[in-house]
This record gives sequence, structure tokens and C-alpha cells, in this order.
Amino acid sequence: MTQILVILLICFLIFIHELGHFLAAKASGIPIARFSIGFGPVLFSRTIKGTQYCISAFPLGGYVMPDGINELDDLYSIPLKKRLFYTFGGPLSNILFAMFGFLSLNLIAGNVSFSSIVIDPIRQTFLVIYQILTSISLIFKHPDQLSGVVGIVTQGSEYVGMSLTKLIHFGILLSVNFAVFNLLPLPPLDGGSIMIYTLGRINQRLLKLHIPFAITGWVLLLGLMLYATVLDIGRISSGITA
Repeated sequence: MTQILVILLICFLIFIHELGHFLAAKASGIPIARFSIGFGPVLFSRTIKGTQYCISAFPLGGYVMPDGINELDDLYSIPLKKRLFYTFGGPLSNILFAMFGFLSLNLIAGNVSFSSIVIDPIRQTFLVIYQILTSISLIFKHPDQLSGVVGIVTQGSEYVGMSLTKLIHFGILLSVNFAVFNLLPLPPLDGGSIMIYTLGRINQRLLKLHIPFAITGWVLLLGLMLYATVLDIGRISSGITA
């Protein structure tokens, strides 16, 4: 039961991330053709005011597709400020969710004051961001400590149990991790797009690197996911046989 709860939490945080992109696009005046939760075959869709809202077969992911963007030249025709705001929208929404989560935990704990409602959630969120950033270097020293979706669901369900406060806290940690991970300068992550946009501002010729960078990024990400999944399965198997 708790494993299903953690999976639903991950799907919800993905929705929050994509919603951030969607709202940032709308605020920037970028028309959206499709807002999909999940990848793969579309299971359900509804078109409202020119935007197709979809739920796809593989829920651990999602995307927002700007309207009329068929080629990279179309994407780069959008002003840089709008592209950057649209791209930052996803990670920013995850950070705002974490702040709201800390606000909720503070209120549940009975801490009702100006500091606990306004100041502490910001401070607590940025403390988590700092902790995650400092731990990134440890991954290169101890790659065997990596966890993929399987490990996150397994360890998360053990941590959360049936506790609402632990569920909120775990959601905060995941949400901040999503934000930090997506801001890494690796295509096709948000940080990779930001890097390409910035390089393109320096020299238009550098925009041609987008496709080869994206292909390289996908290969690295898929390889990393496969490696982490193998590690997760190995840990679970050793736990069962122990």
C-alpha cells in the first residue's frame, strides 16, 4: 500500500514540474499544443482552447509541447527571456512545492508564527538544496550508492509507512531533488536547455550542438537509469536472501 502511495507521490511531483513549465509558458505568451503526464501511447486526452491535455501510458515522466514548434529554428525564434522563463518554470515549481511542504509541516507541529509561515519554509528549502548540492560530489566517489525509481519506491515506502508528516517530508526531498537534478547542465534536462540557450546567445553557431548534445544526454541518462536500477534490484535481492 505504501509503495503505491510513493509511486502516486512521484507522479504528482512530475505533474507539479510539468505544470510549472505550462504556467510559465502561458505567462510568457507561448502557446501550448500538448500537456502530457507520462510518455508513450495516449490513454486519455481532451482538447481545451487549442491545448491537448493527455495522460499517457508511462506515468513516470511528462512533457509540455509548445504549439507550432516543429523544428529547432521555430524554438529559437521565441525570445530568449521567454525560453528561459519557460524552462525555469518546472524546477521553480518543485522548489515552491517544497516550501509549501515545509510550511505544512511547521503548522502540523504547531509552529504558528510569522517566521514559521514566511521565513522558515524558505530557509529550510534552501538548506535542503545546499545539502543535495554538496552530496552530488559523493556520487562520483561512491557510485554504488545511486538509487533509481525502484530504490526510491522501496526505500521511500519503508520510510513513510503510514505517517502523513513523513510522507510530506519525503515529498519535499523528492521535489527538491527533481529541481536540482533537472537543472544539471545536461541535455535533455532543463539545465541542458538553459546551457544551450546561453551558448546560442554568445554565438548562434553553437545552437547546432543542441541535437548531438541531446542525443549524448539521453544515452547517458538511460545508461545511468539502467545502472541505478541494477543496483536497486541487487540491494533488494540481497535483502531477501539475507
